[in-house]
Amino acid sequence: MKMYRKSNFIKLFKIIICFAVIIFDSLFIKIHAQNKLTSNIKITNYSDLNNWAAHPWKKDLSDSISDGIIDRRVNDSSIDVFFIHPTTYLQKEFESWNADVKDLAINEKTDNTAILYQASAFNEQSRLFAPRYQQAHINSFYINPEIAKDYFEIAYNDVKAAFEYYLKNFNNGRPIIIASHSQGTQHAGKLLKAFFDDKTLHKQLVCAYIIGMPIPENYFSNLKPCTNENQTGCFVGWRTYKNGYVPDLIQNEKFKCIVVNPLTWTTDETYTSAQLNKGGILQNFKKIVPKVVDAQVHQNVLWACKPNVFGKFFFTKKNFHIGDINLYYMNIRENVRTRIDSFYKVKIEK
Repeated sequence: MKMYRKSNFIKLFKIIICFAVIIFDSLFIKIHAQNKLTSNIKITNYSDLNNWAAHPWKKDLSDSISDGIIDRRVNDSSIDVFFIHPTTYLQKEFESWNADVKDLAINEKTDNTAILYQASAFNEQSRLFAPRYQQAHINSFYINPEIAKDYFEIAYNDVKAAFEYYLKNFNNGRPIIIASHSQGTQHAGKLLKAFFDDKTLHKQLVCAYIIGMPIPENYFSNLKPCTNENQTGCFVGWRTYKNGYVPDLIQNEKFKCIVVNPLTWTTDETYTSAQLNKGGILQNFKKIVPKVVDAQVHQNVLWACKPNVFGKFFFTKKNFHIGDINLYYMNIRENVRTRIDSFYKVKIEK
């Protein structure tokens, strides 16, 4: 009798699981189909200034300067930065897999995080352009890649349209810096391939700071990683984790990644002390924290110590992805200046 009941229970459990899978798949397919109908057709209009999170023609949070930084901004800069922000579409409940660029809550989060804490690192000697785009929802990174690629393509098409609008209306042959983080870097990689890699526009590239995503060493045909602080026409990138930690996902990567140390701007695995860290920005944007972390390239990642701040004993995170730029804020800011100077020096010598 007990065996009979157990057998019936197992059969019933299997039936429930099957129905649950069918219902989930039907809902997922419905949302997927709806999203393609509503978002795949329309490209954001970048002649509308409201569709830029940062733009030289308006006051925005990318113009912010932290206390303790000498304001050396050049009002009539001849350098442009095109910044592609990371994922800020994080809602637990959502109707579309791609963000609405008019969504005030998403835009506010973008402005108060990525634009303030990341894009501002590039504002000293540059005009800054950062488009709002139909970014893919954060869950797109955790579903079937064959389905997710449609959502990322929608997002990239916006980024591409924004860059084309920028080139046509604002560039006028000016040198360019591409900067990005996380999902933004996924789109920046495609953008660099389409417009700079083995293309005539490469001669206008000061540097690409494409941070927070893996960059396989053979991803580009002709665009090379930077190997020192002065090199131009190259790219840098890294993913930051606590010293000694490499997540399983990265351990299982079957390719070699380019990782550049943001304290030395080299690709070797030599340990670099926090003494060389000019300062990071953590939760308080107004405060520069000197010597906040060290840096060491380790295989496909960048290792860093716990941030040197009060209460670090209670800091248990091992994934420093959110701080990829913030932890090395001042070094990035200084390096942008160095590479711009180098770019013009090389141009004069030619």
